[in-house]
Amino acid sequence: MNSINSTPLKHIGIFACEGADEFDIVAPWEVLALWTTQHPEDGYQTSVFSPTGGPVTGSKGLSIGAMYSIEAAPDYDVVIFPGGPGIEAIVDDPVQLEWVRSLRANTPVLVSVCTAGTLFASAGFLSGRPATTHERRLERVAGIDPSILLRPLDRYVDDGDVVTSQGISAAIDVALHLVARFAGEARAAAVRDEMQYEAEYQL
Repeated sequence: MNSINSTPLKHIGIFACEGADEFDIVAPWEVLALWTTQHPEDGYQTSVFSPTGGPVTGSKGLSIGAMYSIEAAPDYDVVIFPGGPGIEAIVDDPVQLEWVRSLRANTPVLVSVCTAGTLFASAGFLSGRPATTHERRLERVAGIDPSILLRPLDRYVDDGDVVTSQGISAAIDVALHLVARFAGEARAAAVRDEMQYEAEYQL
């Protein structure tokens, strides 16, 4: 329970797996953990989870720790998927792809960063909906599902229960957007200022 009041905490999870892009994990973590640790009164908590709960090696060799395994993770209100070759490989793994699909039934908001847009397209999350992804994956996403309404110029696209973002550095912008969505633009601006992040994009 939240020590500030009797409202249960809401949980934001960042998924980490072998071959995921490090920045796509660490950037949302920095933004969201800065927010949730400095402002516990907002009622959110951020954690990283991996398939086994152990550390994973990112696409460029960095070891990234996790707080939970998939089985032990709390019921997340938001799950963020990073990009990277490890994430894109899930598309070709029927068991893992079905797990991703199963999350949608129990997770209010799913977020893709960078090339995780290809995963969301393959899982069927983006059919007939506006979305964006890394500029080098736009053609692939369109090929997976031509009904997707791609917005290549948008830094991120919030379509309610599914949020997508452009490549790599857009992870900061979409994470700040999530702070604004759940705690207000003033809170997001305070987090942005604490990071000394001079964003050209609106929250």
